[in-house]
Order: sequence, then structure tokens, then C-alpha cells
Amino acid sequence: MEFFRSAILQPGPPETFALQTVQQVIKPQKQTKLAQDENQLLENIIRTLLQELVSSAVQSGEPIMQYGQSIDEGGSTQAHIPRLLDVVLYLCGKEHIEGGMIFQLLEDLTEMSTMRNCKDIFGYIESKQDVLGKLELFARGKLVMLRTCNQLLRRLSKANDVVFCGRILMFLAHFFPLSERSAVNIKGVFNTSNQTKYEKEPPDGISIDFNFYKTFWSLQEHFCNPASLPLAHPKWQKFVSSLMVVLNTFESQPLSDEEGDANNLEEESATFSIKYLTSSKLMSLELKDPSFRRHILVQCLILFDYLKAPGKNEKDLPSENMKDEIKSYEDHVKKLLEMTPPKGKDFLHKVEHILEREKNWLWWKRDGCPPFEKQPIEKKVVQDGVKKRRPRWRLGNKELSQLWKWADQNPNALTDPQRVRTPSITEYWKPLAEDMDPLAGIEAEYHHKNNRVYCWKGLRFSARQDLEGFSRFTDHGIEGVVPLELLRPDIRSKYQAKSNERSKRAKKEEAKDAENQIAMPASEIDEGIRPDLEASATTMDAETTAGTGTVSQGGSPMPDEHQKQSSDADAGQEAGQLEADAEVEAGMIDGEPDTEVDFDPAT
Repeated sequence: MEFFRSAILQPGPPETFALQTVQQVIKPQKQTKLAQDENQLLENIIRTLLQELVSSAVQSGEPIMQYGQSIDEGGSTQAHIPRLLDVVLYLCGKEHIEGGMIFQLLEDLTEMSTMRNCKDIFGYIESKQDVLGKLELFARGKLVMLRTCNQLLRRLSKANDVVFCGRILMFLAHFFPLSERSAVNIKGVFNTSNQTKYEKEPPDGISIDFNFYKTFWSLQEHFCNPASLPLAHPKWQKFVSSLMVVLNTFESQPLSDEEGDANNLEEESATFSIKYLTSSKLMSLELKDPSFRRHILVQCLILFDYLKAPGKNEKDLPSENMKDEIKSYEDHVKKLLEMTPPKGKDFLHKVEHILEREKNWLWWKRDGCPPFEKQPIEKKVVQDGVKKRRPRWRLGNKELSQLWKWADQNPNALTDPQRVRTPSITEYWKPLAEDMDPLAGIEAEYHHKNNRVYCWKGLRFSARQDLEGFSRFTDHGIEGVVPLELLRPDIRSKYQAKSNERSKRAKKEEAKDAENQIAMPASEIDEGIRPDLEASATTMDAETTAGTGTVSQGGSPMPDEHQKQSSDADAGQEAGQLEADAEVEAGMIDGEPDTEVDFDPAT
């Protein structure tokens, strides 16, 4: 610690002595970078030294950021604590020591100091903002710096230390990137602790419309937490009635241009207050103040804009009738803002522009706060005096020209059979077969069977190339379509069993159909054979009768012959049935038509 105490008294920049001092105190294993335990030892030494310097500054009665500062003929000597911080900051920036050490020292310093001294400390932080914001330091200490600033904001008074609070918030806005989620109200939580207190009972001896006073200030309860204002609810109706009372009062008591000029808003901005006083004695004066009216009317527009916000859930969005109602109230408020002097129209246009830009902020938060920063496009440096001509393409652009060039070089590109090739069933179903193997260890959500396009194409391929596998889809789903040769034996048996049963059942059905054909009724057979037999019998009778001439005059055979023919027909119907069929078929094959002979007894 004595080494560092004497080191901060040395003149010159920290880079001339900082690393040598660390090496003398710690004696590190590596010459330029400390190990973890060495960093911890150095941090304990410096934090103890900082505590002693703060204690000495308090005892001397000097501000801690000016303790040890002296002015002589050669110039001014820097104070001890800022000098120590500069040394540590240099070592952190050069990565000789752990980068978060400087942030830890700043947090300790603010905790040990009064608010008056904290203003000087924060001035040092603001002066080193660029160095602290470097990537290697920011990543190690951003949370510590955020905690330090939040602790300062808690200690400050929001009414008396407005400027200091603003400095802290501005520093955080510049120190953290715009896409930093810790700086964004992702859930849209409202500050319900910001309550507006007003009088509940009318005071004595003051002539004022106390009902209007209570109605006016009761609106702040809804402005403070718009989420507690459900639409189409008695609470909403009460808010609307109170709002219309206030708007009608503003409209019935318009402000003149003289009153607007008397309250110069630009001069008033220097003494701006974040909250207005709620005393009933000031009600009549506040109604004549144009900035007060604008304050209330802008709150109304913010509330209406929240109710119509695009980032809300669909169930919370207002209905069409409710949207029209909100639009009418919004138009009324804008009309009053336009009437409020000075420069009411200009002020209204600015407010509308801000609310319109606010929608972009809401969409950005709803999408998860994506980063705004984009990598710059490298521009090629063109030599002076050399003009780069724009390329002229043969077919209008680079892609079409390149495609035409490929066609010239390879005329068979479009006719190549490998250009569009249907994969084989085994090749296509191989990924799904690997998924079905338990030894592969593929989770169910990553299986190819969950890909609808893959399954649909595979079914089309199987329907064209593998009907047997396609038929297994009914029993086993998409996994049954996979060819069995791709599966392991134990998995293949699961899908092969039912296919064998199906083939056996198909064979049984074929055998049953064959039996039914053999056992067909005789009546059906007679119906098919009788026409052929009648035709052949008629032909034979005609030939026999023509050769013997033994035919009666009426065209019918003799009784004896009739009996003979009938007995022969009965005997030959069974024995000669097959022969008759064979003769008919032979006649058809030989090309001779099976004609019928019309027998006329007269000829």
C-alpha cells in the first residue's frame, strides 16, 4: 500500500510507472498480466488505500476529490483519489489487471461519500465515459455501474435534486447501448407509486366548486395506471363522465392570446416542476395557465394512445364501437390543444409526431429489442482520375447473362438425364430408417416423419415404385412404407408379421373364389350352353332329313324318329356337351361362322 501511496505522488502520466509499481508490489508470475489470486490481492490493497484516503479527506474537511491537490509555480498537482483512479483505469484498459476493478472502486467511493461529494465523483465518471465504455471494460463492469447509478438515484430527492438525477439518467442512456434490455421496460409496468394527493374535504372560507376540484384531480388515478382502466366497464364510464366535465370546462373557459403570451413557456422551462400543486386554493389560477392545460390534455392523448397500442394482446384491444368512442374523445382533446395559446397548432403537430414515433418503440420492444447497430459496408477506394464504368450485361443483368453463358458452354445441360432424377425408394427412405433405429438416439421431434413434405413425396414414390410397401401405410403409418431391407431384423419383424398375414388372407380369398366358380349351379351352366346346343342340333337335324327324305308334310319328324331323336338328345346332352363346345370353338378358330340353316319343308 505504501508503494501505491508514493506512486500516486509521482509526476507524469500513469503509463510511465503504473505497471512497474504493480510488479514491485505483487511480483506476478507473468510480467504483464495478473492471475486471479493476484488480482484479488491487488484489489484488496487498493480498496484499503482508497478508504484511508477518504478518511483523511473527511478529517481535513476538504472535498474528497480535491484532497491532496496543490498549486505551485510549476503548475497544479492532481488530487490523490483522482490520481489513484487514473492509475487503476490505465491498468484495466491495458488488461494488466482485471477490468472490473475500476468499477468496484467507483462504487466504494460513492458509498463512502456524501451527496455533495458524489456530485464531484460523478463528474469524474462523466469525464471518463469514453474509456469506461470500451468493450473490454464495459462487459466486465456494466452491472456494477448500473448498480452504482441506481443507488445514487435512490439517495437523491426527486424534487430537490432534479438536475443531478437527470445527469445520471443521461449518463446511463449514453453508457448503455440502445438495445440494452436492462434499460427497457419490457413488460410495460407502470409506476403506481407516483400518486397524486389532493384534498378530500372542502376547506372553510373558500368559494370554489369543490366537486369539480375532486373530479379534476381524480383523473390522475387513471393517468398513473392506464392498465387498471378496463373498457366497457363501470369504471370506464365513470372516467369518461369525469373527463367530459373537465373538457367541457376547458372549452367553456377559453384562454385569450394575451393570457398565453403572459405565460411564456420558454422562460418557464427553466423552473419546470415535474408535478403541479394540488391545493384547492390554486384551482382557479391553474385553470388560466396554458401549460397546466396542456399538461392535462397531453396526458389524455397518452392514455388514448395506450388503449389503441398495437403491441397489446388481441383480447385487450377495444371493439370497433369502442374505437369510435375513443376517437371522438381524442378529437375533442386535440381541438382543445389547438385552441390553447400560444402556437396551439404547432404544439399539437409536435405531440402527434412524438406519439406516432412512439409506436415504433412499442413494436421494437414487442419483437424482443433487436439491436439497431449494423456493420458498415466497406466501400472500395477508387483511384483519383479513374472512372469506373458500369458493366453492361448481354441480357440486362448479371444472372441472366451468366445463365446464357452456361448454355453456350454446355448445350446438353437441359437434356442431361441426371438434371432431374427421381431417387430410388431405398435411397429416399434411408433417413427415416435411421430415425427408426433406437440405437441412433434421435429424438422424436427431429424425426423425418414429422416433415409433411418429406412424407408426401415418399408416398408418391412408393405408390409408383413399391406397391407392397405402400399398402403397409394403412396398418403402420408412414414408418410401414419404409423398405424392409433398410430395417434391422428386430424392427423388420414388427412390420413383416402383418404383411405375411395379409398375403395369407389374400391367398385364402383367391382359393375361395375358385371354389365358387367350380360349384356354380347347373342352371347357370345350362343358360350359357343351351343356345350352342340348340344351334348344333338344328343343323344336324336338317342334314339328316335332307339326306333321307323321311319328313312329314307338316315339317315334323315321324313318331319313331321323334322318340329316337329325343332319346339320343337326352343321352348326348351329358356325354356330348364338351364335344359340342369343342366343335363350336374350333369353328370359330378356323374362321367359319356358326350359321343356322333355315329349314323350309316346301323346298
